[in-house]
Amino acid sequence: MRPIPIEFHIGPLAVHTYGLGLAVTFWFGYRYFAYRLRKAGYPDRWLGGTFVWIIVTAIVGARAVHVLANLSDYTADPLTIFAIWQGGLSSFGGLALAIPTGLLSARRRCPTLRAAIAADLVTPVLVASWALGRLLGPQLMVAGGGKPTHQWFGMYYAGEVGRRLPVPIFQALECAAVFGVLMLLEHHLEEAARPTGLVTAIGVGLWGLSRFFDEFLWLSHDAGSLPIEVGGLVLFGLGAGVALWRLLAARGAKRPPATDQDGDAETPLSLGSRT
Repeated sequence: MRPIPIEFHIGPLAVHTYGLGLAVTFWFGYRYFAYRLRKAGYPDRWLGGTFVWIIVTAIVGARAVHVLANLSDYTADPLTIFAIWQGGLSSFGGLALAIPTGLLSARRRCPTLRAAIAADLVTPVLVASWALGRLLGPQLMVAGGGKPTHQWFGMYYAGEVGRRLPVPIFQALECAAVFGVLMLLEHHLEEAARPTGLVTAIGVGLWGLSRFFDEFLWLSHDAGSLPIEVGGLVLFGLGAGVALWRLLAARGAKRPPATDQDGDAETPLSLGSRT
C-alpha cells in the first residue's frame, strides 16, 4: 500500500492529515469523557474550559520532550521545532504535563469530583483516544512506520524507504485490547465493590508495558529509545504495585472482625480503660 498523502489542499489552504487526525482524536476524547462523567453522576459543563488547557499542555509537553530527546535534529533549523504537522510528539511528555493540568483544573471547576475518581473515569478515555490517535496521527504522518520489513503486512510511509512495520496499527490494536480489559473490569466489578484507583493502576501498567514492547520490538533503536523503554517498564511496575495495594486494601476492609471463644466479636479496650 502506497503512503497516504500527508496533506491536501482546499484552495490555497494546506490541510495536514496529521493535525486533522489529532483534532478528531481530541474531540472524541472530550465527548467520551463528558459521557463518562454524566454516567457517573457528575456535571460536565465545566469540562470545556478544562479541555482547552488539556489540549494546549498536551501538545506543548509532547513536543518539548520530543525536541529535547532529539535536540541534534533541530539545532540546524530551530524553526522546525514548531512544525508539529511533520510529527514528533512524545506521549510521555504530553501525559506528564496534561494530566496534572487536567486534575488541577477539575479540582477547581468541579470540587465534588475527587482526583482518584477522576483518574478512574479518564483512564479508559485516554486509552481509547490513544488507539484512535495512532490511526489518525502517526499512521498519516511523515516517517510514521517502524523497522523495515518484507512481510506481507508491511506498509509504505512518506519519508521512509521500503516497506515498514505498521507500528501505529499495532499500537492501536494494543490499546484496544487494554481498553477491553478496563471495560471488562468495570463490568464485572460494580463501582461499590471496585477499589478506587484500580482502573487507573491497571490501565497505566498495561499501557506502560505496551510502550516498552513497541519501542523494543518494532521501532528503530536510537538515543531516544532507552528512556521510553525504561519509562514503560517503570509505569508497568507502578501500575502493578498500586493495583495490588488497592486490591489488598479492599480485601482487608471486607474481612470480618475477629471473635472470641464464645463467638462474640472482640472489641479493643479504649485507651486508659482497666478491667
